[in-house]
Amino acid sequence: MTQLPTSLSSLTALVRRLSAPGTAPGTLPVHEDAHGATIRVMAYSPEQFLEREIEQPEEVRALLTEWPVTWIDVDGFGDTAKLAALAKIVELHPLAMEDAVTNYERPKVEHYTEHEFVVLRMLSLAERIQTEQLSLFVGPGFVVTLQGAHPGDSLDPVRDRIRASRGRIRSLGADYLAYALIDAVIDHYFPVVEAFGDRLEQLEGEVVTSLDQSAPARIHAARHDLLTVRRSVAPLKDAIASLYRDESPFVSNETRLYLRDCHDHAIQIVEVAEAYREIAGSLLEIHLSAANNRMNEVMKVLTVIATLFIPLTFIAGIYGMNFDRTSSPLNMPELGWYFGYPFALGLMAATTLGLLLYFRHRGWLR
Repeated sequence: MTQLPTSLSSLTALVRRLSAPGTAPGTLPVHEDAHGATIRVMAYSPEQFLEREIEQPEEVRALLTEWPVTWIDVDGFGDTAKLAALAKIVELHPLAMEDAVTNYERPKVEHYTEHEFVVLRMLSLAERIQTEQLSLFVGPGFVVTLQGAHPGDSLDPVRDRIRASRGRIRSLGADYLAYALIDAVIDHYFPVVEAFGDRLEQLEGEVVTSLDQSAPARIHAARHDLLTVRRSVAPLKDAIASLYRDESPFVSNETRLYLRDCHDHAIQIVEVAEAYREIAGSLLEIHLSAANNRMNEVMKVLTVIATLFIPLTFIAGIYGMNFDRTSSPLNMPELGWYFGYPFALGLMAATTLGLLLYFRHRGWLR
């Protein structure tokens, strides 16, 4: 089952499969717009480490035998021949490899005889949230990561720890490296979610103090992005639980303790994202309520004005009728009064004042 994207364009990309119908299972899909595959290797022991970019996948074979732990990082899915050759050397399962180069796999863990296969989603936030799939294989003495050729990722802290030999990473095995990579991805979720907290605080101030017409669109965008966060992290939470609970020859008992900590962090992210999404929904309701209240105030003022002018229009209409006073003494005798015109104006003023006093007594002008 695939991870459903949250936009129409990405959903269309998901439905439009890269492989033709009837393609044999395990066939690597061809990304027509993808860049060529770049392979970078970091191999290390407690005393030393090696970091370089390799051109031919065959170079990996010697590194796997010479170093206790080898991290093979692949950027880009454009060169399927190179990817297939690397998968054959490291003995990556064809079905897992096919999922690894598919852009919309849901976060998951799959157990294979040759390795463990983990799919995560990396998050970054600019104007809108962006996600990128990270596929991770962990086996005896190696970790393979595959990602699209988008600039930057969440894994630089792990690279720096390996280079500087900080912490225990170079004294432990490949399973601990896999944990460190998963932990780096999850840790990167926190500043993304915190940014949504700041954004919602700003929106809350705008909603309470003003009726910015762009606020509903921005609130809806925030809810949309928070749903993306939840869809990226919620399945990962269950996947990590499977990784540290199920027995595996590639994950030690000590590393399982660290993975349990990752699981707790993922739960926190899901809970915070859900809370922020509820807050965003409340802000939208507050905005709509404030807009309705303002409209009601405007309608009340207009209703009062219209109510005041109804009797005035009635009076002006009566005295605007052209009855001939010479034909009958009953035809508007006040038109012949000396104070007829002041009487009509006074009647209008008295009517208006009376209505205002009545409205105030009923509390309609408060």
